[in-house]
Amino acid sequence: MVTVGIIGASGYTGAELLRLCAQHPEFRVVAATGDTQAGTRAADLYPSLAAAYPDLVFSTFDVADFVGLDLVFLGLPHEASMALAPQLVGRAGCVVDLSAAYRLKDASLYPRWYGFEHDQPELLASAVYGLPELHRAELPGARLVATPGCYVTAATLGLAPLVRAGLIATSGVVVDAASGVSGAGRALKHGSLFCTVDEDMTAYGLLDHRHTPEMEQEIGATLLFTPHLVPMNRGILATCYARPVDPSTDTAALLEALRSAYAGEPFVVVGATPPSTKATLGSNSVHMTARVDERTSTAVIVTALDNLAKGASGGAVQAANVALGLPEAMGLSSVGVYP
Repeated sequence: MVTVGIIGASGYTGAELLRLCAQHPEFRVVAATGDTQAGTRAADLYPSLAAAYPDLVFSTFDVADFVGLDLVFLGLPHEASMALAPQLVGRAGCVVDLSAAYRLKDASLYPRWYGFEHDQPELLASAVYGLPELHRAELPGARLVATPGCYVTAATLGLAPLVRAGLIATSGVVVDAASGVSGAGRALKHGSLFCTVDEDMTAYGLLDHRHTPEMEQEIGATLLFTPHLVPMNRGILATCYARPVDPSTDTAALLEALRSAYAGEPFVVVGATPPSTKATLGSNSVHMTARVDERTSTAVIVTALDNLAKGASGGAVQAANVALGLPEAMGLSSVGVYP
């Protein structure tokens, strides 16, 4: 049995981690913090967890509660994760961080894109990027895993294989993506109030969204990223545009490259049908397709996933499984909830 601690368990990604751990045959949650909700029963804040966690009460953080555990998830803001990780790495079997604190390999990028200095070069260098489809070989035995977020996962899985195969250019790439409101977290904000988001669609982070350098790092291309907020609870739909390197490249070539790259992958579905967010709801799957528009010589790649599952907590559990030597798909569903 794998003993699990979740720091920041009262947020949306924390609640999703609790849900996934409850259905995982090897994970047993023994500590769950939620400083803003300390003393609150998980079942009161999230009634959906009542059957699995009738007695779980969110606690305040005490490092002693996590020392010696097999697995610790950090579901905290970036700087908070950076402050806690050094206290846990090496004292818990594996630390899986859901923030961006250890995702960028170039520490000099943090002040510009995140507004803080990264003062842990050794820990940053040792962190393994937690996207198993691209970094599986590096994950076994990892002490610190940096799990990517939803936008980056969607764009990277759609574009990286085509860049690596030399099929699309590494400049002029455009990522146009839309997210459900849960991506903004549980905190009360004007931008995520019902009256703000209902019957509305808005772009944000124009030209300078902080996930841009992470996408470029993992995809291997310079790109323009524009995120949008849409009135749905969960989901990411990313539509990506690029120039084929060879003008003769057609739709069949792109689809074959994606199918070849993801052959045998348990959570990637490549098809001819345009993907939908609802098809991925509650699952750890990514659905994708590709087209080449010969008229404009443009490659179009579309991916869909659940932003809280594969795009956050599900991806974290998947990476943790690999790091701990467990079956990669353990505790995770490849089938969405429908209708």
